[in-house]
Amino acid sequence: MRGAEKMHSESEIERYRLLVAEGSMTKRDMRAAADAAAARGLSLEQVLLRDYAVPRQALLRALSGYYGCPSVEYDERLPIPGELLEGLEGGRLSQSRWFPVIREGDTVIIAASDPADAALAGEVRRYIGAGTYVYRVALEEDIRWFIQDFLHAKPGSLIGTERTGLAFWRTTMAQWRTRLACYRNDLAKGRTDLAVLRWGLGLIALASASMRTHASPVYLYGMLLLAGLALSVYGTAGYLGIRKARMRPPDPQTLVEVTAASMYFLEEYHCIEGTGIVTATKGTMLARLGDFLAGYCTILYPSPASKERTQFARERNVLAAQRTVAACYRTLYARARTGLAFLRTGVSFASLGLGFMAYFGFSFSAATLFDSLLVAAGMLLAADGVRWYMPARREQAEIPRCPVPVE
Repeated sequence: MRGAEKMHSESEIERYRLLVAEGSMTKRDMRAAADAAAARGLSLEQVLLRDYAVPRQALLRALSGYYGCPSVEYDERLPIPGELLEGLEGGRLSQSRWFPVIREGDTVIIAASDPADAALAGEVRRYIGAGTYVYRVALEEDIRWFIQDFLHAKPGSLIGTERTGLAFWRTTMAQWRTRLACYRNDLAKGRTDLAVLRWGLGLIALASASMRTHASPVYLYGMLLLAGLALSVYGTAGYLGIRKARMRPPDPQTLVEVTAASMYFLEEYHCIEGTGIVTATKGTMLARLGDFLAGYCTILYPSPASKERTQFARERNVLAAQRTVAACYRTLYARARTGLAFLRTGVSFASLGLGFMAYFGFSFSAATLFDSLLVAAGMLLAADGVRWYMPARREQAEIPRCPVPVE
């Protein structure tokens, strides 16, 4: 090993002497790690982190003890003021290995991998204007992450340069999809109650027909009638519950508007021009939202200083937006299925009532009054079902199709 390389290796080992002192590593392992770093052209920090699995906190503790200053870790949630980032050059900072992380009044806190560097203070003053500078030691890897996350070139007009913003919108869409799933559960329960109501209706109709024809023993009439009434009461309670909660789930327009609001980030995030995707303009708002996503369904190549996981975060957001549109469609169709269940139940009621009156004849009796009530209830249920179904009928013809690339 040449003299300069050996001196550099010794200085690197000295920075992490606390690891040996506290027993985290032996002197032999530290020397082997330093030799491996020199042979591979890496820093000792990288070898300790990757090959020896030394905890980051242990490295920071050793560096903090060596330089006699507190340490700072990378955190993409840090509210770094924009004025600190103006005029900074990522390449220059990567070479000098420092980054401004916090501003408190006229004091700026600088994260540096070597706070004792004699040239550091002059360079910081040249780029950052402040009354007081406070230096904290940080890992070289953390410095690189700060530079990549806060200084990378902006594709389009990003709302923020942090993946935290993307995660926020994914969480927002996930919360809305969860609410939509709850709405669908309520609607499914309403359809189940209507099915129970139809069973009850069937038993009542069977009991009514048996009583009129005297085709069965009297006690069987009563059993069928009681069972039918019990099921009808249970089903009616469920129907009234979903009917009174008409605004929960909301009406279709509200569902679409909230879905659009949960995807607002697409208006200012990574808009890609010339994706080669052509989509037809649809008539409904929800279909247009689905078509709008086609312009974002291409791989986004990271800018030179941007981490690849930022690209993946953007792609996850686009996929989450597509799932959100699909969830809104499913909720609208759940409303439509519930409306069709209303319609089926109403048609069943009206059909039985009309059938009884046609078969047994119309007369001013309790039986005919019962038949008339069945017809009236059936017509009301059918009308209600049509009102629930029709808003989804228009959306049904506007489902976004797979994008067709330009030849």
